[in-house]
Amino acid sequence: MGIVKIDDELHGEIRKASSVMVRSINAQAEYWIKVGMLAESNPSMSFSDIMRDQMKLADVDIRKAVGG
Repeated sequence: MGIVKIDDELHGEIRKASSVMVRSINAQAEYWIKVGMLAESNPSMSFSDIMRDQMKLADVDIRKAVGG
């Protein structure tokens, strides 16, 4: 585990987003970092494409998750 120094204003935005997304502050930051890395590695993919691929990799059945 490491420590990442971030701007206080960004930390505040992470705190707010984490409460909306029902994640810890660390989990929200990790999520944004992962999505950002995936977006930089796959510039032709939309956010939705990236999320769909990640759900497939995790073997998530969206229909079961949302009751459809």
